[in-house]
Amino acid sequence: MASELLPATRRALSRRLALEQSRNRVPSLIAGLVRDGETIWVDSRGRVDDRRPEADTQYRIGSITKTFVAVLVMRLRDEGLLSLSDRFGDHVPGTAVDDRQVWQLLAHCSGLSSEPAGQWWERTEGDVAEDFLAGVDSAQLRPEPRHVFHYSNTAFGLLGQLIERVRGKEFAAVLRGEILEPLGMRRTTESPVAPYAPGLAVHPWADVLQPEPFADAAAMAPAGQLWSTVDDMVRWLRFLAGETGEVLHPGTLDEMRQPATVDDGPQWTRGAGLGLQLARHDGRALVGHGGSMPGFLANVLADPAESTGVVFLANTTSGVSGALATDLLDILAEHEPRIPPEWTPDGEVSAELLELTGLWYWGPVPHLLRVLPDGMLDLSAWQGPGRASRFRPDGEGDWIGLDGYHRGERLRVLRAEDGTTPYLDLNTFILTRKPYDPAAPVPGGTLPWE
Repeated sequence: MASELLPATRRALSRRLALEQSRNRVPSLIAGLVRDGETIWVDSRGRVDDRRPEADTQYRIGSITKTFVAVLVMRLRDEGLLSLSDRFGDHVPGTAVDDRQVWQLLAHCSGLSSEPAGQWWERTEGDVAEDFLAGVDSAQLRPEPRHVFHYSNTAFGLLGQLIERVRGKEFAAVLRGEILEPLGMRRTTESPVAPYAPGLAVHPWADVLQPEPFADAAAMAPAGQLWSTVDDMVRWLRFLAGETGEVLHPGTLDEMRQPATVDDGPQWTRGAGLGLQLARHDGRALVGHGGSMPGFLANVLADPAESTGVVFLANTTSGVSGALATDLLDILAEHEPRIPPEWTPDGEVSAELLELTGLWYWGPVPHLLRVLPDGMLDLSAWQGPGRASRFRPDGEGDWIGLDGYHRGERLRVLRAEDGTTPYLDLNTFILTRKPYDPAAPVPGGTLPWE
């Protein structure tokens, strides 16, 4: 673990963790912070087997499991084995969501019930696949429109079945082979492996511990089965922040992090991407997921823009405040704001790219085109608000929009008939080196140039 934090910062972080554990009577609690791919702080309070929990102590992570499910589905999409717009019934027929699209299940807007049919699934042995699927009937549909956010554990049980059908393997085997082993997450498992924390609840009116059950969720395992450690969750934080290795294309992760639905109104602070929970806090765009199962609470939260993240794991059914994760991030930002990397010049920019930089006019409106350090182009309004997008090369001379209004649109570099003056064709919008250049094709025409 890196030891770069100042003593005052470490004390402030540890005090916040201690307040959480003491005030809310949490049997054990461990948290960690990551910055720029390095673990910079881990601390714990309480006891597991008469010892402080360590970074290798397992806790059940509950619905954080859903983030792994989502990555597996997106891998299938990237391999061309399915489309997010496919009907779910195209892959797993016979349920009440045959006509729902795959992405709707990922984004919690399929209209499915929050919980599966039958007994309280988190506390009872789960159903086999056939019985689980049979229970997803019309009674499991809710009246909300499909575009409205409605969190559904059932949907992720179904997505686990989709993964098994397409891969032809059990979900757990796919997860190990495609994510856990490649990322070195050897302490993330379907069942607890010592050392691990027991699931506990605290009596509401006395300082007495009550054991919570552990049941195999079977077909509902993709909704919340996994156990993990701070060490492994830190690796997952790095993944969510962008360090995806060979597991997922960074562009696909960026797609997953885009808001698909929101759950708290037009000035939203909480929403959902594709299998990921999103939050806006103090100007930050955070991505991750919380987890809750009987006896356990957990959270992973990454700030990709700052290459920072936080994780906590606790063995209590309730009591950890929702502000703990963001408070730890706030303390880090306040005491030791991130120092940006040193700027260095780039001598590898080609003459062809340099020719494209500078001001371009969208009709009368000036826009600035810059070459980014990663070789992409950035187009934005010169002053004031306007449409802005980054573009990546397509390998054939054109550029494809990565974000903003022009996401997925094609930018082409063309020239006037005499071959001298270049202009840009951005999905029929023409950008020229001077306002309404008569040498370029301008839809609608202009007055003669004087």
